[in-house]
Amino acid sequence: MRVGLVCPYSLSFPGGVQGQVLALTRSLRRRGVEARVLAPCDGPPPERFVTPLGKSLPTASNGSIAPIAPDPAAQLRTIRALWDEGFDVVHVHEPLAPGPAATAVVLKPAPLVGTFHAAGSQPAYTALSPLVRWGASRLDVRVAVSTEARDLAQRHLGGEYRVLFNGIETARFAAAEPWPSEGPAVLFIGRHEPRKGLEVLLEALPALPPDTRLWVAGTGPDTERLRARHDDPRVEWLGRIDDDERDRRLRGATVFCAPSLGGESFGIILLEAMAAGTPVVASDIDGYAKVACAAAPNGSTPEEPAALLVPPGDPAALGAALRAVLEDEAEAARRAERGRRRAAAFDLERLTDAYLDIYGELGAPVR
Repeated sequence: MRVGLVCPYSLSFPGGVQGQVLALTRSLRRRGVEARVLAPCDGPPPERFVTPLGKSLPTASNGSIAPIAPDPAAQLRTIRALWDEGFDVVHVHEPLAPGPAATAVVLKPAPLVGTFHAAGSQPAYTALSPLVRWGASRLDVRVAVSTEARDLAQRHLGGEYRVLFNGIETARFAAAEPWPSEGPAVLFIGRHEPRKGLEVLLEALPALPPDTRLWVAGTGPDTERLRARHDDPRVEWLGRIDDDERDRRLRGATVFCAPSLGGESFGIILLEAMAAGTPVVASDIDGYAKVACAAAPNGSTPEEPAALLVPPGDPAALGAALRAVLEDEAEAARRAERGRRRAAAFDLERLTDAYLDIYGELGAPVR
């Protein structure tokens, strides 16, 4: 079986969609599937199975910045790769995103699976309604990573969707070597923009024990402003980190914090922290609540939330929740164990099984 996975976002930048595409491809290849990723790259491809399609252009989308490649050169590379590879199935993530994803949908060299990740709002769905509906109609199977992502797509595009929650490589995070720390450490990973809530976390920092370190990974338009406003020696501004350092920081942190204000369809990073055995404190928004509280793919529901959830945008509540974990080792251990059990229910191999079934339905040869 030959499967092409198309990612519209540059693999040189961290992101939930990019991580999911790469992880799924690794799992497929372990099963003997000849899977390749077609995606923009702004540097060397992160894996040997990646076909780079050119550099990206940062574009505003859903309250964030998406590194997409809408230029003609990238589309020509996409077309050539799709024809040359002779895929049995083409699996397009965010299939209506400008660039290689939309080009693959228009070209349709093989049966198409489209996975929708976005939640919240997509103004382009309204502005370009006839065009995006036509594009969606070319998909043979539509998948959404959460009920919120399904509802957004269904509202604007119509059609039927299968909800397949994202998966994680649990063994990888559990086996990472913990990053050393001189004291308790709170880890934040994300783009420095209002939607991710980093400023809320920085405002909560004075309420935390004085020996607490705050590891801030990532960059963004708010980085310099936040650094100038919150000049605290306890904050380590890490910048962009590679996957190995991310995994080690997740294992080494005392608590992982996700203070996003909204617009998250699925909290994959929460599950990664849980798989690493790290307690999680997060905003009580729909995408994160799905991870912490809702039924898992195997039908199980946690007895208690697998993360401490607090109202979004509330520094006092966030600080109190972080302090509860930092100051109570028994509570931290309980949260970590709940998280490990929760993450196991989202192991990537379950997701791979589901997608292999879909590929088989579309006539791809199953080995």
